[in-house]
Amino acid sequence: MILDYNTIEGKKILVTGGAGFIGSNLIEKLLSLKASVVCFDNFSTGKRQNIEPFLDNPNFKLIKGDIRNLDDCRKACISQEYVFHQAALGSVPRSINDPITSNDVNVSGFLNMLVAAKDAGVKRLVYAASSSTYGDSEVLPKVEESIGKPLSPYAITKYVNELYADVFKKTYDFDTIGLRYFNVFGRRQDPNGAYAAVIPKFVQQLVEYQSPVINGSGEYSRDFTYIDNVVQMNLLAMTSLNEESVNEVYNVACGDRITLNELLEYLKEYLSEFDENIKTVKAVYGPYRKGDVAHSLASIEKAGNLLGYKPEYSVKAGLKEAVKWYWENLK
Repeated sequence: MILDYNTIEGKKILVTGGAGFIGSNLIEKLLSLKASVVCFDNFSTGKRQNIEPFLDNPNFKLIKGDIRNLDDCRKACISQEYVFHQAALGSVPRSINDPITSNDVNVSGFLNMLVAAKDAGVKRLVYAASSSTYGDSEVLPKVEESIGKPLSPYAITKYVNELYADVFKKTYDFDTIGLRYFNVFGRRQDPNGAYAAVIPKFVQQLVEYQSPVINGSGEYSRDFTYIDNVVQMNLLAMTSLNEESVNEVYNVACGDRITLNELLEYLKEYLSEFDENIKTVKAVYGPYRKGDVAHSLASIEKAGNLLGYKPEYSVKAGLKEAVKWYWENLK
């Protein structure tokens, strides 16, 4: 399947969590394709600066609200044809420290959006699932139909999303597609805060000549996925006319993996093109984190077969693009 961008022009689309990292990149692409986009966010983790470039666009509208409030969800869904549900509280450590809030946002909030979207006559809801759903399964690569037991409250919440989506199809004939993201990175990803993602955090530390802290030996591996691949997959999920592709869950990844030690070396190599002193920065090693999965590698065969997904960026190519953006914006 080849993505026909012309089918997106004029469509009315709601993006929850639109001021966040993934949501704002998705909105940027949708607006470039002349869709009519509503951003729904409470700015608990999203940033107004991420959507500032869109505020003067006549096809963009901002609704400030909380997915934990059903009335807010209903207002946001009025007249919408499609919903991209990106709003969530991410981070395994955050969920371990505060499981109640993670559950309220990720489970109750998700259920509110399902109800509001269904009642508003939305055609399809594409939602952010998570690779954390694979839990303690040691099988590599990860295949959608085979998961283990969750290792964190966050993982539980994201698995519950998949269960609710399945029930809403069987009970209400409401269409959804779930996307299990694997370690997404790229422009607009926040390097600050206790729960910052590893790549922007490492970049920020390297730029400031600080030693990045690697949890464990650094031999844990991840299928890091560049943001443009994720945007592509969301659009494929929205526009797919293949009936077999709907009401399924898909891995969104590169289908490749690198260790944290390798990641650090790549970042040092690419950043040293701007500042050669970064080459000399050494990492320090700390304890393993609770709830962390040792290795992550996705099979993207199902996404390729049913949605036509083919990653535009390899891990290295994505890192090069991301480092350019980080250097200009995170200093």
